[in-house]
Amino acid sequence: MGFQAVLWDFGGVITTSPFDNFNRYEAAHGLPANFIRGVNALNHTDNAWAKFESSRCTVEEFDALFAAETRAAGHEIRGRDVIGLLGGDVRPRMVEVLRRCKQDYRVACLTNNAKAGQGTGMSSSDEQASHVREVMQLFDVVIESSKEGIRKPDPRIYQLACECVGVAPEAIVYLDDLGIN
Repeated sequence: MGFQAVLWDFGGVITTSPFDNFNRYEAAHGLPANFIRGVNALNHTDNAWAKFESSRCTVEEFDALFAAETRAAGHEIRGRDVIGLLGGDVRPRMVEVLRRCKQDYRVACLTNNAKAGQGTGMSSSDEQASHVREVMQLFDVVIESSKEGIRKPDPRIYQLACECVGVAPEAIVYLDDLGIN
């Protein structure tokens, strides 16, 4: 069986990585490098990020939960402070690859996101949100953790993606910037 579909993560694949923004924030605030990523990796199925990206908490609750988690790790950061760091810039070369894949394969976006920011997903500006909306229209299917109530790496979201594109898992290529996914 040949490949029939390509699943794309969004942040860090179609857009620049929010991890770059995290690192700039950490440097500007005298925090250890990769501190935010490290906190996000702790208890990854039920931490503040997991709850936020699966719509199990509000922005206000995320703000407090993330502050508590980062405080416990040694450096308090309010959740609201990092929400603005989540949106990345659309990578034109990746959009071109997406367009080319779309010519021969079903293409779907499978993304962990949260109900925050401007427009679609976690964009930090109206212009960024506009670019994201344009790219989202290229996908045959968009599966968002914030709408489904489950997030990567939960196997159920991958099964849902397979069902939505109508393709068996072994006939899908998945592109993501995180190995855990």
